[in-house]
Amino acid sequence: MRSLIFHTKIWRGALLASLLMAGGTVEAESAAPVPAAGRRALSVFILPSNPAEGRDPFFPTSPRPYEGQLVPGTKSQEMDSGLLVLQGISGLPSRRFVIINKHTFAAGDESDVLTSRGRLSVKCLEIKSDSVVVEVSGQRHELRYKEKQ
Repeated sequence: MRSLIFHTKIWRGALLASLLMAGGTVEAESAAPVPAAGRRALSVFILPSNPAEGRDPFFPTSPRPYEGQLVPGTKSQEMDSGLLVLQGISGLPSRRFVIINKHTFAAGDESDVLTSRGRLSVKCLEIKSDSVVVEVSGQRHELRYKEKQ
């Protein structure tokens, strides 16, 4: 009985040793080369310029990855006259507020505003009695207040 347990342990040890040796040689052959010390592998991300080149995996129908990129031979996007709408002017002459596309601004405020084309970063530069001067994408625009008739 004792010799049976002894032989079982020997066979089990031999089997384990052979498996470890075989596994070690396979891993050594298939392992990728280790980069030299001090060198780091850098990831490179390329943004697609159109849906044929790629898309957002979490929002596949979103046009967001392609926004803000210019197609060669075209001018930068001009702002449509109806894209930003001045909806109201309020406050005292010393401290005025305006409402542009349901967002309130004071002079000097900057925020993102929702439009029909998506979000636009708008900076309110100056508030006049019947208009407001804003900066969108580095371009100045004057929005006029149109009262309902």
